Amino acid sequence: MANKRKLELTWIGKENRPKLEPRILLEDPAKSYHARHRVASTDLFDNRLIFGDNLLALKALEGEFAGTVKLVYIDPPFNTGAAFDHYEDGVEHSIWLGLMRHRFESLRTLLRSDGFLFVHLDDNEAAYCKVLLDEVFGRANYVNQVVVATNRPFGFKGTSDGIFKQANHIFVYAKDKLSVSLNAEALFVEKGYDQAYKWEFYDQHLSEQQWKWRQFDKIVAQDLGYATPREARKQMGDSFDVELGAYAIKNADRVFRTAAVSGGALLKRKDTISKSRGQKDTIVRHPNDDMDYMFIGGERVLYYKERLKQIDGSMLPGELITDIWTDIPVEGLASEGGVEFPKGKKPEKLLQRIISLTTNRNDLVLDSFAGSGTTGAVAHKMGRRWIMIELGEHCHTHTIPRLKKVISGEDQSGISQAVNWQGGGGFRYYRLAPSLLEKDKWGNWVINHDYNAAMLAEALCKLEGFSYAPSDAVYWQHGYSTERDFVYVTTASLTHEQLQQLSDEVGSDQSLLVLCTAFRAKADTYPNLTVKKIPKQVLSRCEWGHDDYSLQVENLSTMEKAEPPKPGQQSLFDGEGMQ
Repeated sequence: MANKRKLELTWIGKENRPKLEPRILLEDPAKSYHARHRVASTDLFDNRLIFGDNLLALKALEGEFAGTVKLVYIDPPFNTGAAFDHYEDGVEHSIWLGLMRHRFESLRTLLRSDGFLFVHLDDNEAAYCKVLLDEVFGRANYVNQVVVATNRPFGFKGTSDGIFKQANHIFVYAKDKLSVSLNAEALFVEKGYDQAYKWEFYDQHLSEQQWKWRQFDKIVAQDLGYATPREARKQMGDSFDVELGAYAIKNADRVFRTAAVSGGALLKRKDTISKSRGQKDTIVRHPNDDMDYMFIGGERVLYYKERLKQIDGSMLPGELITDIWTDIPVEGLASEGGVEFPKGKKPEKLLQRIISLTTNRNDLVLDSFAGSGTTGAVAHKMGRRWIMIELGEHCHTHTIPRLKKVISGEDQSGISQAVNWQGGGGFRYYRLAPSLLEKDKWGNWVINHDYNAAMLAEALCKLEGFSYAPSDAVYWQHGYSTERDFVYVTTASLTHEQLQQLSDEVGSDQSLLVLCTAFRAKADTYPNLTVKKIPKQVLSRCEWGHDDYSLQVENLSTMEKAEPPKPGQQSLFDGEGMQ
């Protein structure tokens, strides 16, 4: 049988995988925030804002949140080589790919089986990222590539001799494409009034053959106090079309336009259409037609109600969303959220569309590159739970102030008025705990002196795959893996007598993992106990003391930094990156 070969993206250092330490998260109540007034429908407090390296934070979330996240939206550094105000965006190409691969793998673990991933980039890494996502998520789970217009070619931006760069790319993947579906209501976007729908039937109480029709712009103009539509439009400008649109929606079951019929529909009804052309003042129907077609002047009647879709809770003229989004304003974002974040802030309407397409109320949304906090702000206003991760200091100077304004109801920018946001809910602020192990002055690995007993127990539970749940009644139950399997963590040196007492208390129908700094007994003496030393038990598990896996070259370990090709060695950019 022929060997199976797979298409994959290769880069220098791809084989290097960090052994991530599953850190614990420490809440800081002083930075957590909750609305003083309680709004029952929006009172979601257990949202999480995590300060720290996002790769370590994702690893920290896996034990509790694996398989629970409905939507991941990330807007990672684009790797443009430009220095932004709040982070460095110039990472060597191969390092960027390696670090994003680690994050994609963790994000996939956190997603529900019916979850979605949205990755927002420009064209610097988009092509490579698509192949990388195919590798991590499976090409079969690719859903769409959406192109978003990010700016307009005017002013100084439009003076370049080259092609103006306007497009951002959003890659959409499912964890399992067979298990997902987009929300049907969100697949349509509101469109303005179509002036072709200018007619209305005004005597539908009579038999269909007696119906008459007229242009309704005269009716609207007179209702507004104008003699003619021309006068109304001269005085009101575009506002008159708004009034026409409102009238059309209100009377959608009798407002209509006509359109020519073609193809098979025309051939089947050719004689009827010809008859209709000769009877322009009468409605004509095809005999025994299997479709509800009405003809006026040889063209089919199309009611305005057929254009209306349920959008944001109202029946509005709608159009199916495509994979090119040019209808979301990108100017005037400076005021959104009440924080300045040049070159990095995304429109709230963009996140509203993504969240509407993929989630329902109370679903969990995750953004591991929080930036100014747009994802959390929009998710909060839409009644979704959220987790955001941010390493930069703007977590404190931008993200927290923005979220507080959302929760208090002060923020009425962005989508607030569209969703009638009044405030409510809250979030808990966490920071990553320091590394569990540190080196003493002789170079030996020891338990970090910042760890107290509770932190140590929680950290080792996470490391060993136990749920941390200290018992108030049983001192040796710090966590559990099953109803009868527990873990006990202590910094004491245990004697044979102490271990025997533990064994007797655990009993024959339960088991206990004992993690201690030392013990004086044979480990296999107690059939219901597994006794191991710390830190010896965990030394080889992780990269200890490594606090920063961020997308900044100066913060990376030497193993992860790509070395330049040696003479005769092929470079990443020699056209052989794809195999």
